[in-house]
Amino acid sequence: MYLVCLLAWGLNFIAIKIQGQNVPLEQSLLYRLAFTAMVFIALVTFLKPGGKPGRKDWSYLAAFGVLNLSMSYLLLYYATTWISAALVTLVFSLKTIGTPLALRLFLKQDLHPTVLVGGLIGVCGVGLVLYPMLGQTMTGAAWTGLGFAVLGMLLTSVGDACSARNARVGIHPLRANAIGFCVATVLLAVLCAFQGQRWQFDMSARYVGALLYLTLVASCLAWLFYLKLVERIGAAASSYMVALFPAVGGIGSVVIGESEPTLYLVVGCLVSCIGATIALGGGHLLAYARR
Repeated sequence: MYLVCLLAWGLNFIAIKIQGQNVPLEQSLLYRLAFTAMVFIALVTFLKPGGKPGRKDWSYLAAFGVLNLSMSYLLLYYATTWISAALVTLVFSLKTIGTPLALRLFLKQDLHPTVLVGGLIGVCGVGLVLYPMLGQTMTGAAWTGLGFAVLGMLLTSVGDACSARNARVGIHPLRANAIGFCVATVLLAVLCAFQGQRWQFDMSARYVGALLYLTLVASCLAWLFYLKLVERIGAAASSYMVALFPAVGGIGSVVIGESEPTLYLVVGCLVSCIGATIALGGGHLLAYARR
């Protein structure tokens, strides 16, 4: 289950890249959100979990859907059109510092110094990947893509804080996800209509296969497996897979021929993994040391 979650989420942006742009990115994300929403609605209908939200919880559930499931992913989708999926994955892994900062800011949770140290190391990893591109392939569009990736990561971090708040008040994660994906779907549908887009769908095996992967594997199966992992080994140990996302994304980018296996890419991914590990584990190590 750990391996499934690691590969499913680590290759998330590779699948987006493979999907291509024959269909507008907003519609591709809309299809993914709509199909995933239907899956979670079906799960809630058949499993009937407890933890129903109250009236005061709906604004936080809506914020989770807007920030974590729609706007952040739309920005990250845009980013993949300008920069490599490996670099997008590297930037996304910086949520290991973005989320703790958001939790500190909005929920007043403790922020361990090791989170900042790990985050700084992670930024150095991104810098190593960027370094050979500076003055060469980093055009204005590439900088725009990098900016979108950073903004998407930050929105995801704030969305994680909303999700943590929802969990704190006892809302069942299946219900939270069902509502969040519904809100995200409505928002993307309104955006597509506002842009006056002509509805399209690509029936090629490449597009449909990537869409099914992103919907059933990356958005549904991996998430359900993750819940089981949390039950078996705890949230702390389960979250360590985020530290390996840069390595998985880097390998995937090389495999599809998008990136060259340069020393900068290899070392940058490795440094980002180390930084994420420190950021994720520091607080638990300090708590253990104080016992």
